[in-house]
Amino acid sequence: MRDFTIKNVLQPTGDQVRAFRDRATGEPIAMLNLLKFREKAAYDDGRPCDLSGREAYQLYARSFREIMEPRGVRILYAGAVHGLLIGDGEDLWDEVAIIQYPSTQVMLDMLRDTTYQAAQQHRAAGLEGQLLIECGSGAAF
Repeated sequence: MRDFTIKNVLQPTGDQVRAFRDRATGEPIAMLNLLKFREKAAYDDGRPCDLSGREAYQLYARSFREIMEPRGVRILYAGAVHGLLIGDGEDLWDEVAIIQYPSTQVMLDMLRDTTYQAAQQHRAAGLEGQLLIECGSGAAF
């Protein structure tokens, strides 16, 4: 069995964005989001804040929906993690979400959108880190 390290981070590297772009097929994609919240939200500008990390992230999620649903993005699932049935790593993630994008390009356009970028402050304040896993459009077994 291969040994591996899990690292929750907030932003992709340039290499990751280029590889994501290069894998584009024009087909829909699903992004599996594994989210770890801060206990208390922390904004980069140092503003006083009484929000939990989860509450700050919910502000981001509300803006995300308003910005992206008109572009055909759908939240297929979002919910709390209760525990693991297989594997090790309890407490690595607090919530899971599966988001479907009409194409890779829609997600790339989102990253450059100034309205989306403004909403990112709540995401960064709320998250300790995350894993974002690109998946194909999928099919039933």
